[in-house]
Formats: sequence, C-alpha cells, structure tokens
Amino acid sequence: MIPLPLARIAEITSGALTGMADPRAVVRGPVVIDSRAVEPGSLFVAIKGARVDGHDYAAQAIRAGAVAVLATRPVEGPAVIVPDAAAALAELATAQAAALPGVTVIGVTGSAGKTSTKDLLARLTARVGPTIAPVGSFNNELGHPLTVLRADLDTRFMVLELAARNIGHIKDLTRIAPPQIGVVLNVGTAHLGVFGGKEAIAKAKGELVEALPRTGVAVLNADDPLVRAMASRTDARVTFFGRGESASIRAEGVTVDARGRASFTLRTPSGSAPVSLQLYGEHAVDNALAAAAAGYELGLPVATIAAELSQATPLSRWRMEVTDRADGVTVVNDAYNANPDSMRAAFAAFEVLGRGRRRFAVIAALRELGEEGPALNAELGRLAGGSGLAGLIVAGPDAGPVLEGARAAAAQAQAAAQAALDAQAAAHAAAGGPQAPVPHQDPPQGWHGPSPDQGWHGPAQDQGWHGPSPEQGVPPQGWQAPPAGGPVPGHPPVGGPPMGAAPYGGAPAGPHPGGPVAGAPPGGGAAYPAQAMRIVHVPDAEAAAAELAGWLRPGDAVLVKGPRAMGLERTAELVLGGAAQ
Repeated sequence: MIPLPLARIAEITSGALTGMADPRAVVRGPVVIDSRAVEPGSLFVAIKGARVDGHDYAAQAIRAGAVAVLATRPVEGPAVIVPDAAAALAELATAQAAALPGVTVIGVTGSAGKTSTKDLLARLTARVGPTIAPVGSFNNELGHPLTVLRADLDTRFMVLELAARNIGHIKDLTRIAPPQIGVVLNVGTAHLGVFGGKEAIAKAKGELVEALPRTGVAVLNADDPLVRAMASRTDARVTFFGRGESASIRAEGVTVDARGRASFTLRTPSGSAPVSLQLYGEHAVDNALAAAAAGYELGLPVATIAAELSQATPLSRWRMEVTDRADGVTVVNDAYNANPDSMRAAFAAFEVLGRGRRRFAVIAALRELGEEGPALNAELGRLAGGSGLAGLIVAGPDAGPVLEGARAAAAQAQAAAQAALDAQAAAHAAAGGPQAPVPHQDPPQGWHGPSPDQGWHGPAQDQGWHGPSPEQGVPPQGWQAPPAGGPVPGHPPVGGPPMGAAPYGGAPAGPHPGGPVAGAPPGGGAAYPAQAMRIVHVPDAEAAAAELAGWLRPGDAVLVKGPRAMGLERTAELVLGGAAQ
C-alpha cells in the first residue's frame, strides 16, 4: 500500500485515535483482517463476524507488529475507532485507488469462472507491468478493498474479481476502484434463490459494464445471450469473445486430450496462434478467451497471449485440482464451490479425464437456489446418476432430491444397458457366435462386468484376461477376477467367491467406462445382468472419505465437488493421504 500516517487514516475514515496512538506513526502495510497475517507495519482491521470477533485479537495483532487497529470500540493498544470497520476499510481503499491515477483497473465478474479468468488475466498483464490481483476469491466487500490496498506507486494493473449476492453489490465495489475494462463471463444459476431469477442476476452482473467510462472497454461473452445484451448498458466500447463467428476473439478447432485439457486456435482481428491449455476441462476455453480478449485490448500480441495461456497452471486452490496418487488413483478436487452450471462443467471434464477407468464422485446438495432448489438438485442427481459412475456418494443435509434423481437416472441407465446386452446376446445367438472366449483371447482392455451380487466380473485392472477356460464355458455364478498374484490368467479359482460376496480388495465392481457394456463376456455368450451404480448418503466430508477408502482400487478416478459450506475439499485431502493441498 501507499504508506500513510495514522492521522491521515483517521481523516479518511472519519475515525478517532485512541489507546495512545501516535498520529505520526506510519502504516506501510499490509492491511489485514486476520491477526495471523500481521506483519511489522500492518494495520489490523477488527471485523466482528458471526463466530469470531476480531477485537478479541487486537492485542495479539499489536504484539505481532501492527501499527494500530481499525476498530469499532476501544481495544488494548493504539487504534482508530470508527462506526463501521467494513465501511472504513472501503473508504481507505477508495482513497488509495484515487491516489494511483496511472493504474489500469480490470474488473471480472460472472456466475462461474471468475477466479480462473482473473488468474489467467493477471498472468497476461504481468507481461506489461506490475500487477495486483486477489489471492483466491477475495471478491466481496472485505476481500475487494483488501486487494486494492495491496497496490502501491509501482503498480500498473489491478485485476479485480467482483462478486454479488444482491443487486447493487457490484456497483458498490466499482466505486472503490473504478474499472477501465470490465469482463463479464456468463449469467448462470449461482445464488439463484437470493436473486430470484437469471434476469436479476444479469442486472447485477451488468453493473460492472455500467460503471465503465466512455473511454473504457466492455469484454462480453457473445455465446451468452444475457451477457451479449449488456452491450446496450454501457457507453464503453464493446468487444466480444466466444466460439461463434460473431466474436472478434474466438476459439476455433477445439480439441480435448485424454486428461481433459483443451487445445484450440486463438483467432483475433490481427492474426491467430495455437493454444494448448494446462487447465482441466473444456470450460477453461471460455475463461481463456475472456482473458485473451482483455489482453488483446491492452495491446498484447496474439502470439504472446497464446504462449502465456499455454503455460498457465492452476493457481487458486480446490478448482479442478488434479492429483495422481502413487497407486494411480486420480483425484479431481473441484470442491471450492458449486452451482448447477459448474456441476455440469465438472462432470463433463471428469467424463473425459476418467475415460477407460472406474469413476466415482462425491457431491452435495446445492444451496441458495430458492424455490427451484429441489428441482435443480434433482437435476443434479440425474446428471450424476446418468454419468456412468461406478459409485456416487452424496454428503451432507438436504440430500433427498439429489439421491432421488440419481437413483432414477441410474436405474434408467441400467435398464438401457441391460436391453443392449440382451440384444447383443440375441444377435450372437442368431449368428451362432461363441459362448465363451477362445483360449487366451484378451477382452477389450479394462472390462469388469457386473457387481458382486450380480455374477461374473471379468478381469482386474492391468491384469489381463482372467475369464474361464474354454472347457469351463461361462463363468461360475459369483466369480470375480482374482487379485494380483492370483491364479494363472484364464483359470478362475474353483467355484469362485460365493454369490453376493464383496470383490477382492473390497471395492464395488463395475464396468470401466469406454469398454463394452458390462454383462456379457467378450466374444458373445449369455447376457449377464448390467452393472448397477452404488449410491450412498453420508453425513459429512470425513464420512465420504471413509466410504471411498473401501471402494477405490488402483487406477480409479474420483471427482469431489460441492458447495463451499460442505467443505468437501477435506474429502479430497483425506483420500490423498491427509496432506494439506
């Protein structure tokens, strides 16, 4: 921050100095609301929350080196006493931003993707000059001014994330640091119950472009009709990004690799360049395009933009973090927050990343959806239940609609799979096909067959073919693949485990997505029952991790995603061995 004496801070905030505060003492920053983040020269802002009162930590902050405390009542140590600490923080940040006329302020908003886009854009602006951007999602009435107060006389760019929980919130944030460029990503269903409808959400998000000066630029998503319509709400110049021909900054030829990372050609009015993202999920293309459009407006060459986007790695925690355990289990931790739109994007990315493997998901009921909550949560359940998972864990309260939707979709998918199996078996029988594999013939890689209470299971992962020998015909009822080091491939244990017994290793058996529909051995034969998805409800994140521990086998993949209040990042941490991420 720009160094300020306490007397000037008191003047800006209309506060009073108490506790033997020296008006000449200089605050050099940082300004913090967490006493653990205090450094020598800090200003500690005492915020009274629902569970914690910052005033109780004032003395600790002073001992750690804070020059003073911005507080609403006298505390132990020097302080600036104000009527409202949050309002005073905003006033201080407004004064600081006004003292930095050479800074270009870029605001980013949208229902989903704000943080990822902010991270990408801050990387681009850093190529031009010193940049300040929020850590994680500092995007509300506290995080926003705290980010602004990190700027100093050397700062060239501030890339700010703006969130809204009601009409007027973004307008208030733009008064603190008036933007010259405003980026609007999308209008989705996050906080739908708070706003009352998508039109109200669009009204709130559009406050960003309304705050732009005539000399500014509105960067709008051409693929979202509600965002595109915001062009009429600003006097600033408008540039569109998207995937259609109407967007001046667009992606062409999008492809996705086996890990779910997208590549495309970035097309601009002055040329094109290839981009290969290291971020996971095809939805990252839209975030990259938004950042590219803002960077292009700043004058960055398209080749530079493409190179920076291709080198960018995830910065903010718990957003499509992909980690591989030593045993090959892949954990996708996207648990920072969730809404219907981000859930669809996460499942789409997970389907690609987990292709050819047993996939599991841990989710929770979505919140703040108002009267549409039950219907949208049932839709979430149908999304999960119809996504080809081997198992689904729903954690936390209000899970009824999610479970109901998941079970209905899973039953429908199982019925369709069984019908396909019956048709396949009938076709084989009509053609006189073999009833069992020929000796030592390998089935399609990764095939596992039905669950333990339904009969035969096929091979274990990476162990080759473990089906019956030709003289034995179809496998015995209840037979499963042997564990590593078991019988010679092609010769199951005599009799196999009893019908309904748990599979080796304790994990629920199921087909590997990408292989044939589970049920019939490769090469034809009888149609065994199609695999049923295991669906369970647990109370919390820890219970979800404990349940997963009994399911996972080497090479599986897990998606963890839910609303912030559920804290499902803890599930991912435990599955990864309990280490902090």
